[in-house]
Amino acid sequence: MDYEHKAKAVADCLMGYKRDESGWKVCKKSNDVVVSWRPSSEFPGNVYKGEGVVSGSPDKVWECLKPVPNGLRVKWDNNVKRFELLEQITEDVSICRTVTPSAAMGIIAPRDFVDVILIKQYEDGTISSNATNVSHPGCPPHSGYVRGLNHPCGCICVPISGEPNKTQVFSFFQTDLGGFLPRSVVDSFFPSSMAEFYSNLAKSVKSLKDL
Repeated sequence: MDYEHKAKAVADCLMGYKRDESGWKVCKKSNDVVVSWRPSSEFPGNVYKGEGVVSGSPDKVWECLKPVPNGLRVKWDNNVKRFELLEQITEDVSICRTVTPSAAMGIIAPRDFVDVILIKQYEDGTISSNATNVSHPGCPPHSGYVRGLNHPCGCICVPISGEPNKTQVFSFFQTDLGGFLPRSVVDSFFPSSMAEFYSNLAKSVKSLKDL
């Protein structure tokens, strides 16, 4: 499988979501984020978009967000229990396994996901993580976990002109959780989970010492 090509296609896809304002319906608002959704073209579910401004420089925000083993993400993101590097393809492209805890008061069992992830930097200072599901010989399905599938998803950190200590953060999730979950459980889980994601990210960034 051409992992690198697949990862680059995700980056283009997410930038397309960011640019295309049409069809999004707001489903949750908080002080930290506006969450909206529209039907996914990747699978029979929804793609969710989070958009918020985090108090902290892009470097600080990225330090909290970046998907690396033993990084800060596993400490503050309640939906990431463990993060494992399976294979480093290039400097910017890797294959990783993410383990998530049970959620929604136990209705959603622990999951694991195997993704190719591209870290991409843009000339304007924007930095993004871009992920989608792949199969990898080093990580067949594990007992005790439902194997979920991430369709193109990730986070984009955008500098704000004239505001060096603020960062615009876009997040995109479109996940097939697998198993036999009622659609209503999935549809209520993602908006509240994303609002919590932004709230916890803001706290994590605030707790960082100056880089």
